[in-house]
Amino acid sequence: MTSILAITNQKGGVGKTTTAINLAAALALRKKKTLLIDLDPQSNATIAFVDASDVQISMFDVFTSPSPDLNKVIKPTKDPNLFLAPAKLSLARLEQQLAGAFDAPYKLKDALAPLLKNYDYVVLDTPPALGILTVNALVAATHLIVPIQAAYFAIEGTDDLLETYARIRSRPNPDLKVLGVVITLFDRRTNISRDTHEQIRAVFGEALFKTRISKNVRLEESPAYKETIFSYAPKSPGADEYKKLSQEVIQRVEADRSARHTQDAA
Repeated sequence: MTSILAITNQKGGVGKTTTAINLAAALALRKKKTLLIDLDPQSNATIAFVDASDVQISMFDVFTSPSPDLNKVIKPTKDPNLFLAPAKLSLARLEQQLAGAFDAPYKLKDALAPLLKNYDYVVLDTPPALGILTVNALVAATHLIVPIQAAYFAIEGTDDLLETYARIRSRPNPDLKVLGVVITLFDRRTNISRDTHEQIRAVFGEALFKTRISKNVRLEESPAYKETIFSYAPKSPGADEYKKLSQEVIQRVEADRSARHTQDAA
């Protein structure tokens, strides 16, 4: 069964795309065939792998075509286990384009369905908003991962995200589950990072991943060279932390899968 992970937080600048890119790459390094889908009109996950000029068709075409073929959009990467479905700025027009379409929230889920047998994991990088693209991600996903920056006002706005999560679970995707919350941009030298860590732990409890992602120059630099952290700085703390996070993700996904099988058998 393919696990579809939506990396979502409606706040910008929380390390969401960095987490999507490097978690997908870490899963691929563990021999998990992984598809990274860029749903953010800013296309930062896309340009971390390919030149924007090389993207002729993108996720915009998948959402707007009457007979979408996601397979035609997918591009290989340097890692034979990692594939990319790219985005372009045109995705910003999608809200207007799909207005009034009764099946608008289900476009991604329908497009993914024929391809799921080809992948162990699908990672969805979502825009910093709770619009139609994020709703599509949550309708298609099996699990939600929430990156939260270790900074003042870190938890501000998560109520809106969790309310959207509850609404998606109530109707279109009752099986969606929060896999975990990951602290990003953590700076152990500052009191505010340590205080925020404790605040997030108090709010989210066991949902908080043990691994936290530190603020790291190599993580910021690697997309500029079209590299993941594992090819750009494989011995850096960022590479080590994303490897650990991928292990936690796999463990939680497998534990959840086992629990669901037990429930189904009862």
